[in-house]
Amino acid sequence: MGIFSRYHRYREVGEEANINNVGRFGEPAYSLFTSTKVFTLHHHIDITDDRERVVYEANSKFLSLHDKTDITDASGNHIAHIERKLLSLHERHFVTMADGLRFEISNELLHIIRDVTNIEGLGWQLQGNILGLNFELYDTDGSVIAVIGQKLISLHDKYCIDIYKPEVEQIVIAILVTLQHMMSDRAAASSSGSSGSSGS
Repeated sequence: MGIFSRYHRYREVGEEANINNVGRFGEPAYSLFTSTKVFTLHHHIDITDDRERVVYEANSKFLSLHDKTDITDASGNHIAHIERKLLSLHERHFVTMADGLRFEISNELLHIIRDVTNIEGLGWQLQGNILGLNFELYDTDGSVIAVIGQKLISLHDKYCIDIYKPEVEQIVIAILVTLQHMMSDRAAASSSGSSGSSGS
């Protein structure tokens, strides 16, 4: 795997945990995987286990200004609801878990190379390198909760999530789904900006 195992920490189902993650944090408890269906009217994300069984699904309403998304488990039980705040300079999203826990996710846009994403209401922080497509989630004590790696080239926007604290798995999934929407919004804004520049 060479350079890709060091800087792009995505791995496929059946492959061993990334050597960089293991070296820094030890073996994860287990891993989950996501795949986005891009050719649908609704933004749909499947989250699967290491046997490729769907354990969670995320579905967004078509043409929703607030980018409303609901996450359910394999049995159809509601897990979380996510909404984007309009007219925000910090890519702010609101997350409400099924048990009533609420938190906000916002990105500090002044960080050029390393994004710093704050999770207000949990005290957690997600740190990562946008160029490297890698993210780490830390709790209030600075302990790693999960390590997230995106596949470098994929039509289905695939991620691998190494879980280190299984007791907060559902919150991790809600954060990852929100992150994917933030990345999608950023890509769309960049594309729109490029189109506007080329057309002027």
